[in-house]
Amino acid sequence: MPSSRAGWPRTEAEALAVQEALRSRVDLSDHAPAPGAPGTRVTGVDVAYDDARDRVAAAAVTLDAETLEVVEAATAHARVPFPYVPGLLAFREVPAVLDALERLRRAPDLLVCDGYGRAHPRRCGLAGHLGVLTGLPSVGVAKTPFRYLHGPVGERRGDAAPLLDGDEEVGRALRTRAGVKPVFVSVGHRAGLDRACAQVLHLTRGYRLPETTRRADALCRQALRDGA
Repeated sequence: MPSSRAGWPRTEAEALAVQEALRSRVDLSDHAPAPGAPGTRVTGVDVAYDDARDRVAAAAVTLDAETLEVVEAATAHARVPFPYVPGLLAFREVPAVLDALERLRRAPDLLVCDGYGRAHPRRCGLAGHLGVLTGLPSVGVAKTPFRYLHGPVGERRGDAAPLLDGDEEVGRALRTRAGVKPVFVSVGHRAGLDRACAQVLHLTRGYRLPETTRRADALCRQALRDGA
């Protein structure tokens, strides 16, 4: 399987073939830690782009799962390795994210990605891609439902509705703040949807997005401003 260093797909056909191969390796059994479990760590990853310079900056920010305090962080810069193709955005982001993850001193117990897992046309978005390549439990938390539908979501924090592709539940619309738009949770690898939603609720204290995503977003933007 391609790594961040060699053999990265150059064409859409090559990327589709890799994505299909990754999908076949996704493990849907639940190995994610319980929300807030003492001694566990949760890492959020995110990227920022500099289109003018064709550069991407990635950040990996690890929180103590119990306190949500930052215990470690790392960044990485790279040239954008793949063109923009809907459904293949992971191929623009994964190499830099892997480099940032490799710079952490301790591997996390859970990855939280700003993107999709199974809520993806080929059931392997960024969270699935990273989960398979790292072997870590992973979940995706997206700001939009992509192309999928859901029924009404109650207005209370914790209310949810299935995110559907036809009759298949590919994720869940989850209200993380009362009266605020829901987020869209889907599993990537080695995680279950119920626990993924519980993790997201634990990670959202006062904000719509998880603390992992908020911290990683701020750090990758700063890294992009600082340059490589």
